[in-house]
Amino acid sequence: MLETKRLVIGQMIVCHGCCCGATQKDRPEVPVSWLKDEWRKRGLLKRFQLTVSGCVGPCDVPNVVVVNSEAGSQWLGNIAHFDQYRSLIEWAGRSVEAGHLLELPREFKEHRLEPWR
Repeated sequence: MLETKRLVIGQMIVCHGCCCGATQKDRPEVPVSWLKDEWRKRGLLKRFQLTVSGCVGPCDVPNVVVVNSEAGSQWLGNIAHFDQYRSLIEWAGRSVEAGHLLELPREFKEHRLEPWR
């Protein structure tokens, strides 16, 4: 089995593909540059990986975010406001400080997405 020196508590995948962030299709913006800069400034990369990805689907729900950890995946959709991305970064920072993924803020309860059926 392969091992890595970098032990992370999780990975956040932010979709920025064919639909997510496609303002020309009247979809909400994904603040990619800001996310990357803030993630770096807060020193999160070594413990909580940020990945900006092409399409992760499902394309009928805009602005999808997937949080992966050893416990599984949590999918969020319709992340339409800048403050929601700020809240996710603050949550990631608190999780890194705690040494494990904390429960997602309550504001994301209505954004939970079940892509597998």
